[in-house]
Amino acid sequence: MIGNNATVLPLRDYRGGRRTLYFTRSELNQLLGLYSRNVARGVWRDYAIDHRDGQALFSVFRHTHENPAYTIVKTAITAAQPPEFIVLSGRQRLRVARDLRDALAFFGAKFSLVPSEAR
Repeated sequence: MIGNNATVLPLRDYRGGRRTLYFTRSELNQLLGLYSRNVARGVWRDYAIDHRDGQALFSVFRHTHENPAYTIVKTAITAAQPPEFIVLSGRQRLRVARDLRDALAFFGAKFSLVPSEAR
């Protein structure tokens, strides 16, 4: 049984100093568009959205039970700073940009074979 001496504690007193960062609707549309194109090509099969102190993460997986193939991180050191977008493969930074579109351009890079010279 609960007594009459209950104490109400403000949640703001227990939150960390960093703010939770989210993807905007426009950013989610860009991320999910890239994801759906790669699902249609049979490259990616799953995704996850996660939040850490001062970061929002969008991870894509080739197989559900593996580590992410790529993670797109939105991060901002302070609320006054514009966010930075980082494309990671494991711990390797593949691209860093101030705009999500610029960061996602990494995935649009066209790779082509260069024929070797005949000897």
